[in-house]
Amino acid sequence: MTTNINTVSKVMDPVHRDVDALKDPQKLLIGGGILVSLVLFIYLAVTQVIIQPVLLLIGLLLGYTLFHARFGFTSAFRRLMSVGNGEALRAHMLMLGAATVLFAPILALGLSFFGAEVAGYVAPVGVSLIVGAFIFGIGMQLGGGCASGTLYAIGGGRTVMFITLIFFIIGTTIGAAHLPFWTEEMPSMGEFSLATSTNLGYGGALIVSLIIFAVIAYISKVVERKKNSPKIAPLPSARGWKRIFRGSWPLWAAAIALAVLNALTLMTRGEPWGITSAFALWGSKVAQFIGFDVASWGYWQGEAATALNSSIFADSTTILNFGVILGAFIASAAGGLFKFTKITKGNFMASVIGGLMMGYGARLAFGCNIGAYFGGIASFSLHGYIWGIVAIGGTFLALYLRPLFGLSVPKSNDSVC
Repeated sequence: MTTNINTVSKVMDPVHRDVDALKDPQKLLIGGGILVSLVLFIYLAVTQVIIQPVLLLIGLLLGYTLFHARFGFTSAFRRLMSVGNGEALRAHMLMLGAATVLFAPILALGLSFFGAEVAGYVAPVGVSLIVGAFIFGIGMQLGGGCASGTLYAIGGGRTVMFITLIFFIIGTTIGAAHLPFWTEEMPSMGEFSLATSTNLGYGGALIVSLIIFAVIAYISKVVERKKNSPKIAPLPSARGWKRIFRGSWPLWAAAIALAVLNALTLMTRGEPWGITSAFALWGSKVAQFIGFDVASWGYWQGEAATALNSSIFADSTTILNFGVILGAFIASAAGGLFKFTKITKGNFMASVIGGLMMGYGARLAFGCNIGAYFGGIASFSLHGYIWGIVAIGGTFLALYLRPLFGLSVPKSNDSVC
């Protein structure tokens, strides 16, 4: 049986491509975004600990950066597996390299701004991780974006991503209910850190990590040349200093900015940037409201019970998520690019299935492309590397599923991808 893989130009993709020139700034929307951000900042400063308004500012910068560079994980994996384009993957390696350089001294010395105990994201390696990452890899290709991509796409007005987010939350909540089975009944070798589970220490783990990133970047370049891969499509942009506020940023600039912001997140709240734990919290609160005995779930035992019984505004990951959405909204409006997009039957169904798979997979895999892949690798955790490899495997399978929903897949004879 042969599966037809359509070119980008022939099929409606749930991820809107900004191929038009920049338009005039949407000043009313910019003002609205800044006003909402300011009101939320003041509310957090008055009602919560100082960490929360600081994290809102970091979240705003994360969303602003993600949108300006359209810094993707979903598209990076898809381009790599479909046509061998490794431009975005090399940006990932630069981001991870910069992050590990920053994380190593922070974790080794316990550096923090507000006296919080600092810990990286180091999670077990087992069946739960492998199944979860593979499911997530498929889901993000159907849902049109990863965890961070879903948030910044919503900030940019991509309507179908609201559907992805709703079912992402539902899938994460179901995953939270099922997690004890996957972690307690399925085989696992436990946590493994390149820094603390070996004799390398943080200095040695840093050197090993940088070598791994360099090798991956080199291999991606060799594959790209061999396949003569199409380049990434250019994005609209202003010139000179105006580019900071309007238009696209180079991937390398966004990679470094994201690494710095993740390090600031680590020093502010004591753990790296994450996204999907907030989705589990939101979904569980809704489930509890409609009558489910959420408090009895193994996921919400111990210290986690405090979050379930507290305001969502006390949850640091929730505040980061709000910041990402608002930052992306302001960035899109500054470029005159905010607009709601069309929902078709195909991308609606793909978003439902993709959102559920990403949500469920994220819980099983102890995080998403941010918490597990970015945060895990930057924390020198073996589970982060395995997450990336397995999620790429899920991406490969999804290349043959996307056309069933009318979604595009790059081809080698495309002019750009």
